Amino acid sequence: MTVDVTVVIPTYNERDNIAELVDRVGAALAGRRAEILVVDDSTDATADEVVRVAASAPLPVRVVRRERNTGGLGGAVVRGLAEAEADICVVMDGDLQHPPELIPAMLERHAAGDADVVAASRYIGGGDSHGLGTAVRFGVSRASTWLTKAMFPRRLAGCTDPMTGFFLVDRRRIELADLKPQGFKILLEILARSDVRAAEVPMRFHERRHGTSKASLRQGVTFVAHLTRLRFGKMSLFAVIGLVGAVANLAIMWILTSLGTPYIWAAIIGAEVTIIGNFLLQERFVFADMRPDARALGARFAASFAFNNVEAALRIPVMALMVESWHISSVLATAISLVVAFFARFLFHSLVVYAPRRARKADAAATGAAVEPKADTAAQRIIRAIDAEAMKPGEL
Repeated sequence: MTVDVTVVIPTYNERDNIAELVDRVGAALAGRRAEILVVDDSTDATADEVVRVAASAPLPVRVVRRERNTGGLGGAVVRGLAEAEADICVVMDGDLQHPPELIPAMLERHAAGDADVVAASRYIGGGDSHGLGTAVRFGVSRASTWLTKAMFPRRLAGCTDPMTGFFLVDRRRIELADLKPQGFKILLEILARSDVRAAEVPMRFHERRHGTSKASLRQGVTFVAHLTRLRFGKMSLFAVIGLVGAVANLAIMWILTSLGTPYIWAAIIGAEVTIIGNFLLQERFVFADMRPDARALGARFAASFAFNNVEAALRIPVMALMVESWHISSVLATAISLVVAFFARFLFHSLVVYAPRRARKADAAATGAAVEPKADTAAQRIIRAIDAEAMKPGEL
């Protein structure tokens, strides 16, 4: 049977919700050629429950079991979009907070022909965010929405709820390979990285009845990191971590010099502590997507640690020269030198520390030849790195 609509449902331990969810989606899509595709990351028997329910479901139901939880919920949605039979996909959560009865209205809005994405919004007339529960969760939701819209004022100009997890998308209008989801907010990823037309329908967001919420402080940190990467690219996320390291460096220097430590030794200690701290943060938040193809962790740390120490060995004498020659404070001289060093650090890490190794090794093994460096000049590689990492997704 040809399918016109695929309902993609990412699940994580939603076993108790599956039967009712499938029944309600089936009722909402009665008379339409549709399917349900569950993409499951659960540690319970959710996938088994999907198989059981599918036997008597009013429409075809499939389950895709992911072996690795890559990209979190957003990664599950991208997998579902890739596996869907239909190009028109409706994405919704498996916790019954998104009302399946709204799907026909989303399809009708899309049929008007002026929208590639139709989002179910809690914040337009007729919408309701009561299901968020506490005032704290409501406040966090609204604040994150305002922050997101401020970061993308043009792309999200007509979207009141870019954080919603309930939306319709025509996958022909997006490039799945360009999506790099992290955490929950896959609609934001789609809107930020794709040139799509968006519309909204009001949604009454219901309370969760079974299971537990997946929201957490860790998810909040992931969202902020993802938003920063989306808005500015790797270079600015690298800069944020560098700024944190610089503040820590200055604080360490201030404390040590206040205790009578000579400023040169204070600068060395501050540099070593922040070099290690920055590496750990960069591993987690900046270059996580490049780690699988890069050299081993120990080699990455050794290269990063060596470069930063060489850079510090050059920077600290320059800082001392500024203090002695220009008669400025050691803290100000350190701050100036850190800004200058930022670009060299970013380019070295992008081009050397996290450079892909697997493809070059595989090519060499297949041909029996030695691995040769690419013919590109250093200038070309630097320009391409800046263009690829610093400027995407490209809203000025």
